[in-house]
Amino acid sequence: MTDTAPTAIPVSDQVTLPDGRVEFAPGSPPPSGPYANEDLLPVPVEKRTWNTYNFSALWVGMAHNTASWTLASGLIAVGMDWKQAVFTIALANVIVLVPMLLTGHAGPKYGIPFPVFARASFGIRGANLPAVVRALVACGWFGIQTWIGGEAIYFLAGKLIGNGWSEAGAIGGHPWTMWLSFAIFWAIQVAIIYRGMETIRRFENWAAPFVIVGALVMLIWMSNKAGGFGPLLDQPSKLGWGGDFWKLFWPSLMGMIGFWSTLSLNIPDFTRYGKSQKAQTWGQALGLPTTMTLFALLSVLVTSGSQAVYGETIWNPVELAAKTDNVFGLLFALVTVLVATLSVNIAANLVSPAFDFSNVAPRRISFRTGALATCVIGVLIFPWKLYSDPQGYIFTWLGLVGGLLGTVAGILIADYWILRRGRLDLTDLYRAGGRYWYDGGWNWPAVVAFLTGGVLAIGGASFKPIIDGRPIPALESLADYGWAVGLGTSMLVYLVLMTLTGRRERSAA
Repeated sequence: MTDTAPTAIPVSDQVTLPDGRVEFAPGSPPPSGPYANEDLLPVPVEKRTWNTYNFSALWVGMAHNTASWTLASGLIAVGMDWKQAVFTIALANVIVLVPMLLTGHAGPKYGIPFPVFARASFGIRGANLPAVVRALVACGWFGIQTWIGGEAIYFLAGKLIGNGWSEAGAIGGHPWTMWLSFAIFWAIQVAIIYRGMETIRRFENWAAPFVIVGALVMLIWMSNKAGGFGPLLDQPSKLGWGGDFWKLFWPSLMGMIGFWSTLSLNIPDFTRYGKSQKAQTWGQALGLPTTMTLFALLSVLVTSGSQAVYGETIWNPVELAAKTDNVFGLLFALVTVLVATLSVNIAANLVSPAFDFSNVAPRRISFRTGALATCVIGVLIFPWKLYSDPQGYIFTWLGLVGGLLGTVAGILIADYWILRRGRLDLTDLYRAGGRYWYDGGWNWPAVVAFLTGGVLAIGGASFKPIIDGRPIPALESLADYGWAVGLGTSMLVYLVLMTLTGRRERSAA
């Protein structure tokens, strides 16, 4: 395999500031051409202003959402007790924080988004492979979160309007008013994303504390209904701590990691606005594992309380909130759900694919156009089916997502930290013929590593309820460890192939 990049690679016209951040030299023209547009170019240093609080608030806003709630309560629904569920989620978020910080490093240093960062390892054209995979996953998440937000509007309006709304004629298995609520919530998100990243930052800053208060209020309400915190803590595990628990633990852990494996790739989309490495490192370390663990504790306690109060495990917080007879309490709970869902959906599931789709055709697709494409695709994947069952939601959807995206994370980390030692050439990230052009814009070792890791990670997994059976039954033993298998395999294969093809030295130049 021949590297077609020229042997004499010009030095990029970039400067490194005393704090380690890099930008184009003052007065130098920014890159242009088919691989650049305003949204994909590096954020100027003077506009990298996000501080530790901004990143912490971002994670609080994203972690405290209905999908995170159902993540924890779903573990209760499949047999864990509150201690087992919180332990599983806390460990998963400590683990996923590591690749999050490693890939996030390139953001404050170079000011580049994820798809441009991926060009260094996959090639300028090849970066569209991980970008589109990540974007399609985000579309799925966007659809699920939008359905959740639509449910909140539907239940809220039903309490205010009455049975005429709640019992409206069904279309496709759901009342037409539910479909209308889904459309309203969809439109609200489109309006916010069109105002840009600064609006998103301000929204996250005030949404975060609001959602925390809402979750605490829900816990107090459930403890009062149950007669204290005792019944919330006393619900026994259906599994014990023996073989039945550990059999469920490993796929659950991979599913929990898979929940944020998406952000472990595209976190540069946010850290590119960071004022320093310290801001993004401390902001994420304080924001992600702590808030996810706290929110998991709140959700499993409330879900355990639902078993004690109603005799059944209600894992969907919207359905649980709808059981209250207090109109003010219902309004507050459902508005909290709406704010929480808006917070995570815009930040986690619209920003990334907007950049990713823009990377496919920079001259034709802007950030806003990419966001609109996400909104449309998010409806077409039928999110109401993905979200309808906790078994399929955790073990199929999250497990497959985690396994596949772990392969990309392994390649990015190996390339940036081991081969390049954190050094990138900004100009070459945007032009054909430079050090990241490889073979016609594709770096085949990265593609092979991605496919190899992906097959091993998810080839033996169960795709139920999507399809019956496993694509490669012989790989079933690896399925419970999909994210770790994908990350480790792709990292090793990529490093070996880059060395054997002689690209290691040049890529580190």
